[in-house]
Amino acid sequence: MKLSVSDETLAILVCPETRQPLRVASPEELKEWTADEPFEGALVTTDGSRAYPVRDGFPIVVAAEALRKEGQVGE
Repeated sequence: MKLSVSDETLAILVCPETRQPLRVASPEELKEWTADEPFEGALVTTDGSRAYPVRDGFPIVVAAEALRKEGQVGE
């Protein structure tokens, strides 16, 4: 996954809901998350409770865009 943000910017990004730092999801972790729209990667909170999609190289760090765990019913 190619992110269109610098490492410095990634280091200061936080979850808008929990304020936890975000990290790039591993390929194994990506299999756990689903979304209505396609995504090529995700940024995950430290505790793994939330993930935010990366689309076209840009992270979408907006609470309403948070991904769901596989099998979780949409809101």
